[in-house]
Amino acid sequence: MTILEKIIETKKIELEIVKKTISMEDLKKLPNFQRKSISLVNRLKNSSHGIIAEHKRKSPSKSIINESLKIDQIIQGYNQADVCGISVLTDKEYFGGSLSDLRNARKLTNIPILRKEFIIDKYQLIEAKANGADVILLIAACLGKNQISDLSAFAKEIGLEVLIEIHNENELQKCLIDTIDIIGVNNRNLKTFEVDIKTSIRLSNMIPEKFLKISESGISNFDEIKKLRNHGFKGFLIGELFMRNNDPGKEVLDLIKKII
Repeated sequence: MTILEKIIETKKIELEIVKKTISMEDLKKLPNFQRKSISLVNRLKNSSHGIIAEHKRKSPSKSIINESLKIDQIIQGYNQADVCGISVLTDKEYFGGSLSDLRNARKLTNIPILRKEFIIDKYQLIEAKANGADVILLIAACLGKNQISDLSAFAKEIGLEVLIEIHNENELQKCLIDTIDIIGVNNRNLKTFEVDIKTSIRLSNMIPEKFLKISESGISNFDEIKKLRNHGFKGFLIGELFMRNNDPGKEVLDLIKKII
């Protein structure tokens, strides 16, 4: 069983438990569910840098990245850097995140927030909106085309933008539907966990222009961003580069100054 398969099996068990704790209808009554979402697409289109900064404490490939900083310190730093978006990991077992991280981030910023999670059920979309997300992530590697279509259509119905993550051509073909807003190319090989931005470059010309495209994982310097921009990428989702530092906000600001 791959790490992705293990995560999905864990997610199914977690969902069975949480659905008994709070219903979809109760989630819809929470204040954030009625809040108008902020568009990440618009922020990226109008940005001079395209940086989406991530809050991530650990990962299966890197173990602990940074568990010492409080989320308010990180979000405030990202605010000051005026990033395009903030990605918040909400998976606890494998990434050390939580829905409370998402709620806390929402209280601290008016920047669009992406809930980065392994979404397999419409319940998680309502949960995302109710806890303050503006954008949700779908991962093509763990979803069929019909699931992608159903989940993305439902996300749009409740006012969420949709980012879908791909790793190869086969996954891309499942995602070319009107209810997808952003296609993100993840440069991390799910089998070896090695990263290479050539993955984004190779797939860039295969993504139709109507989709805004971003590159994810393994981006570590301005030269890589410059190269990716030349291939039409409007956004760059970066986590570890910032999170492994004691001052993630300063790290992202230093990078943005080089870009602009």
